Amino acid sequence: MEKELMKDARHRMDKTLEVLRTDLASVRTGRASLAILDGVTVDYYGTKTPLNQVANLAVPEGNLITVQPWEPSLLATIEKAILSSDLDLNPANDGKTLRIHIPPLTEERRKLLVKQVGKMAEDGRTALRQVRRDANDRLKRMLKDKEISEDDEKRALKEVQGLTDEHVKKVDEIVKNKEQDLMTV
Repeated sequence: MEKELMKDARHRMDKTLEVLRTDLASVRTGRASLAILDGVTVDYYGTKTPLNQVANLAVPEGNLITVQPWEPSLLATIEKAILSSDLDLNPANDGKTLRIHIPPLTEERRKLLVKQVGKMAEDGRTALRQVRRDANDRLKRMLKDKEISEDDEKRALKEVQGLTDEHVKKVDEIVKNKEQDLMTV
Protein backbone atom coordinates (compact mmCIF):
# COMPACT_ATOMS: atom_id res chain seq x y z
CA MET A 1 0.00 0.00 0.00
CA GLU A 2 2.79 2.45 0.94
CA LYS A 3 4.89 1.38 -2.03
CA GLU A 4 2.00 2.17 -4.39
CA LEU A 5 1.58 5.57 -2.74
CA MET A 6 5.30 6.34 -3.11
CA LYS A 7 5.30 5.13 -6.70
CA ASP A 8 2.31 7.36 -7.47
CA ALA A 9 3.92 10.37 -5.76
CA ARG A 10 7.21 9.84 -7.66
CA HIS A 11 5.30 9.52 -10.95
CA ARG A 12 3.33 12.72 -10.32
CA MET A 13 6.48 14.62 -9.32
CA ASP A 14 8.34 13.38 -12.41
CA LYS A 15 5.37 14.50 -14.51
CA THR A 16 5.59 17.95 -12.90
CA LEU A 17 9.26 18.20 -13.91
CA GLU A 18 8.34 17.15 -17.45
CA VAL A 19 5.68 19.88 -17.66
CA LEU A 20 8.16 22.46 -16.35
CA ARG A 21 10.75 21.45 -18.97
CA THR A 22 8.12 21.73 -21.71
CA ASP A 23 6.99 25.14 -20.47
CA LEU A 24 10.57 26.41 -20.25
CA ALA A 25 11.31 25.19 -23.78
CA SER A 26 8.70 27.64 -25.05
CA VAL A 27 10.58 30.61 -23.54
CA ARG A 28 12.56 32.35 -26.26
CA THR A 29 16.32 32.53 -25.76
CA GLY A 30 17.49 34.39 -28.88
CA ARG A 31 18.09 31.20 -30.84
CA ALA A 32 15.57 29.64 -33.18
CA SER A 33 13.74 26.69 -31.63
CA LEU A 34 10.48 25.13 -32.76
CA ALA A 35 9.44 24.80 -29.11
CA ILE A 36 8.92 28.58 -29.11
CA LEU A 37 5.84 28.06 -31.28
CA ASP A 38 4.34 25.23 -29.18
CA GLY A 39 1.77 27.51 -27.58
CA VAL A 40 0.58 29.04 -30.86
CA THR A 41 -2.82 27.79 -32.01
CA VAL A 42 -4.49 28.50 -35.33
CA ASP A 43 -8.19 28.75 -36.10
CA TYR A 44 -8.50 25.80 -38.48
CA TYR A 45 -12.08 25.60 -39.76
CA GLY A 46 -13.46 26.77 -36.43
CA THR A 47 -11.18 24.61 -34.26
CA LYS A 48 -8.17 25.87 -32.32
CA THR A 49 -5.35 23.66 -33.65
CA PRO A 50 -1.66 23.67 -32.70
CA LEU A 51 0.51 25.29 -35.37
CA ASN A 52 2.63 22.16 -35.88
CA GLN A 53 -0.52 20.26 -36.95
CA VAL A 54 -1.35 22.60 -39.84
CA ALA A 55 2.10 23.50 -41.15
CA ASN A 56 5.60 22.24 -41.71
CA LEU A 57 8.01 23.96 -39.29
CA ALA A 58 11.77 24.10 -39.82
CA VAL A 59 14.90 25.82 -38.49
CA PRO A 60 17.15 26.33 -41.55
CA GLU A 61 19.46 28.76 -39.69
CA GLY A 62 20.27 29.53 -36.08
CA ASN A 63 18.06 32.61 -35.98
CA LEU A 64 15.32 31.70 -38.48
CA ILE A 65 12.17 29.57 -38.35
CA THR A 66 10.19 28.80 -41.49
CA VAL A 67 6.49 27.93 -41.44
CA GLN A 68 5.00 26.38 -44.55
CA PRO A 69 1.26 25.68 -44.24
CA TRP A 70 -0.13 22.52 -45.77
CA GLU A 71 -3.01 24.60 -47.08
CA PRO A 72 -1.88 27.90 -48.64
CA SER A 73 -5.16 29.54 -47.58
CA LEU A 74 -4.05 29.28 -43.94
CA LEU A 75 -0.99 31.51 -44.42
CA ALA A 76 -2.72 34.73 -43.31
CA THR A 77 -4.40 32.98 -40.37
CA ILE A 78 -1.08 31.54 -39.17
CA GLU A 79 0.62 34.93 -39.53
CA LYS A 80 -2.15 36.55 -37.48
CA ALA A 81 -1.87 33.84 -34.78
CA ILE A 82 1.90 34.38 -34.46
CA LEU A 83 1.51 38.15 -34.34
CA SER A 84 -1.21 37.95 -31.66
CA SER A 85 0.85 35.59 -29.48
CA ASP A 86 2.94 37.16 -26.71
CA LEU A 87 6.16 35.91 -28.34
CA ASP A 88 7.12 39.30 -29.73
CA LEU A 89 7.85 37.79 -33.17
CA ASN A 90 7.24 39.42 -36.55
CA PRO A 91 6.84 36.90 -39.41
CA ALA A 92 7.62 37.85 -43.02
CA ASN A 93 5.09 36.50 -45.53
CA ASP A 94 6.34 35.69 -49.07
CA GLY A 95 3.03 34.23 -50.29
CA LYS A 96 3.96 30.59 -49.68
CA THR A 97 6.03 30.56 -46.51
CA LEU A 98 6.37 32.56 -43.31
CA ARG A 99 9.91 33.41 -42.28
CA ILE A 100 10.32 34.27 -38.64
CA HIS A 101 13.62 35.94 -37.81
CA ILE A 102 14.47 35.56 -34.15
CA PRO A 103 15.96 38.89 -33.08
CA PRO A 104 18.65 38.98 -30.41
CA LEU A 105 17.17 39.63 -26.98
CA THR A 106 17.62 43.03 -25.37
CA GLU A 107 18.83 43.21 -21.78
CA GLU A 108 15.39 44.40 -20.67
CA ARG A 109 13.65 41.49 -22.46
CA ARG A 110 16.14 39.02 -20.95
CA LYS A 111 15.32 40.24 -17.45
CA LEU A 112 11.59 39.97 -18.16
CA LEU A 113 12.05 36.41 -19.41
CA VAL A 114 14.09 35.51 -16.31
CA LYS A 115 11.17 36.75 -14.17
CA GLN A 116 8.78 34.64 -16.27
CA VAL A 117 11.05 31.60 -15.79
CA GLY A 118 11.10 32.28 -12.04
CA LYS A 119 7.31 32.29 -11.96
CA MET A 120 7.22 28.99 -13.88
CA ALA A 121 9.70 27.53 -11.38
CA GLU A 122 7.55 28.61 -8.45
CA ASP A 123 4.50 27.06 -10.10
CA GLY A 124 6.49 23.83 -10.44
CA ARG A 125 7.54 23.91 -6.79
CA THR A 126 3.93 24.55 -5.75
CA ALA A 127 2.78 21.55 -7.79
CA LEU A 128 5.44 19.40 -6.10
CA ARG A 129 4.29 20.56 -2.67
CA GLN A 130 0.70 19.72 -3.63
CA VAL A 131 1.75 16.17 -4.53
CA ARG A 132 3.55 15.94 -1.16
CA ARG A 133 0.44 17.21 0.66
CA ASP A 134 -1.75 14.65 -1.12
CA ALA A 135 0.64 11.81 -0.25
CA ASN A 136 0.89 12.93 3.38
CA ASP A 137 -2.90 13.17 3.68
CA ARG A 138 -3.27 9.66 2.27
CA LEU A 139 -0.69 8.35 4.75
CA LYS A 140 -2.48 9.99 7.67
CA ARG A 141 -5.77 8.51 6.47
CA MET A 142 -4.14 5.08 6.24
CA LEU A 143 -2.89 5.45 9.84
CA LYS A 144 -6.32 6.56 11.02
CA ASP A 145 -7.93 3.57 9.28
CA LYS A 146 -5.26 1.36 10.92
CA GLU A 147 -3.91 0.18 7.56
CA ILE A 148 -0.34 1.08 8.63
CA SER A 149 1.48 1.50 11.93
CA GLU A 150 2.72 4.82 13.32
CA ASP A 151 6.33 3.81 12.62
CA ASP A 152 5.48 3.02 8.99
CA GLU A 153 3.67 6.34 8.67
CA LYS A 154 6.63 8.31 10.07
CA ARG A 155 9.08 6.50 7.80
CA ALA A 156 6.83 7.07 4.76
CA LEU A 157 6.34 10.76 5.61
CA LYS A 158 10.11 11.15 5.77
CA GLU A 159 10.44 9.34 2.44
CA VAL A 160 7.84 11.63 0.83
CA GLN A 161 9.73 14.68 2.13
CA GLY A 162 13.00 13.32 0.71
CA LEU A 163 11.32 12.74 -2.64
CA THR A 164 9.98 16.31 -2.60
CA ASP A 165 13.39 17.77 -1.71
CA GLU A 166 15.01 15.78 -4.52
CA HIS A 167 12.52 17.07 -7.08
CA VAL A 168 12.70 20.69 -5.84
CA LYS A 169 16.49 20.49 -6.27
CA LYS A 170 15.94 19.30 -9.86
CA VAL A 171 13.57 22.25 -10.49
CA ASP A 172 16.25 24.62 -9.21
CA GLU A 173 18.88 23.08 -11.51
CA ILE A 174 16.61 23.24 -14.56
CA VAL A 175 15.71 26.87 -13.87
CA LYS A 176 19.33 27.85 -13.19
CA ASN A 177 20.36 26.40 -16.57
CA LYS A 178 17.52 28.21 -18.35
CA GLU A 179 18.39 31.52 -16.66
CA GLN A 180 22.05 31.13 -17.70
CA ASP A 181 20.88 30.38 -21.23
CA LEU A 182 18.74 33.53 -21.24
CA MET A 183 21.43 35.82 -19.84
CA THR A 184 24.18 34.57 -22.16
CA VAL A 185 24.63 37.09 -24.94
